[in-house]
Amino acid sequence: MGVVEVLDPVAPVRSGGWKVDVSRGERNGRVSSEWFNRPDDERYLSLDDLWANVKGRSERSRSRVVQTADIRVEAARDSDDRLHLVLPKAHEPVAPTHWAFGQLASIVGAPASYLRQLPAPLAGINLQYGLTNHRAEQVKTFETEDGRTELRAVTGPDYGRIHDHELVEAVQRIAGNGTGDTRWKVPGVLDWSTGVYNPDVEISRDTTTLYASDRDVFLFLVDDHNPIEAGRLPDGSPDLYFRGFYCWNSEVGAKTLGMASFYLRAVCQNRNLWGVEDFQEITIRHSKYAASRFAHEAAPALTRFANSSPQGFVNGIKAARQQIVARTDEDRDDFLRKRGFSKAESGKIIEKVLMEEGRPPESIFDFVQGITRLARDKTQQDARLDMEGRAKKLLDRVG
Repeated sequence: MGVVEVLDPVAPVRSGGWKVDVSRGERNGRVSSEWFNRPDDERYLSLDDLWANVKGRSERSRSRVVQTADIRVEAARDSDDRLHLVLPKAHEPVAPTHWAFGQLASIVGAPASYLRQLPAPLAGINLQYGLTNHRAEQVKTFETEDGRTELRAVTGPDYGRIHDHELVEAVQRIAGNGTGDTRWKVPGVLDWSTGVYNPDVEISRDTTTLYASDRDVFLFLVDDHNPIEAGRLPDGSPDLYFRGFYCWNSEVGAKTLGMASFYLRAVCQNRNLWGVEDFQEITIRHSKYAASRFAHEAAPALTRFANSSPQGFVNGIKAARQQIVARTDEDRDDFLRKRGFSKAESGKIIEKVLMEEGRPPESIFDFVQGITRLARDKTQQDARLDMEGRAKKLLDRVG
């Protein structure tokens, strides 16, 4: 196949979606982990709602650089749960969030978990001692007013803050509201009983993939009304893919800014990504020039992926299918052993392909699929990631 074939989204193979083969490619659990751990108040049904929340929070926030020795700790004597900080030139005390308290404790070398177990007055005495006797050092605070003033972050003075709303705005420029007004939207759901992926599922608290907490944002969107055919399955039906990406950020220093783009075959109800191929990731630490890197690197990369043709991906899959590297059992074993697989692993990889394809592996693509299927059987994450990495490395060397 020399050209990309984008199937008509209004004429699916079956009513309600497209038949896909999720036994191929890798499984990615990053989105599922986010979905599983997010309470209802961190789930949003549209990019507009998500943006309004994080934008409003940013507008109510301010940042300042202060000396640690100038921070004063106050604890109410009539309550074990009330601890506040008085910052230089502040009009009122600020209440540290759980995250900010941990950052401050880390700066003065105190164990945050221990301090949290103490009554507030005693924890305040320990924290004040650490701040007063800590060598003179500047920190950058990040305070937000929402009924009361909260201290949401305490970072180094050169921390390069990229606000959460800036990432959401970059996504909105290509995805609109994320609900289907553009080709990019919250994903549908795979029906395991039929193997059909349905892109048209109501966006609810249970299905959304747009998240924000007091310390981060995470977004996952797909172009699942426009499947891409990249070859054929053993039964002659098309091997279909969709484009997808997810991105994340923390304006309070809980994590880097990052984004990942890939092709996938389906998303299941618990938001595992199935049949993932061509996974690419960019991360940016919140260092001094982080905002500039975001503007000149990450945001344009996201736009390029969103607007790019899948031709290169399709051609890569086609080349991998056509590149025959083994025709005999000896060739197959030799090919895998030279790439660091044990005799037992080589046998299992060959067996995986034989079971799925009805023939032993011959092409680069066959071996990659066999390796990724074996990786799924690994119970230890490091071993699974190592094997998936070797599969990707093999595919990257095609041509």
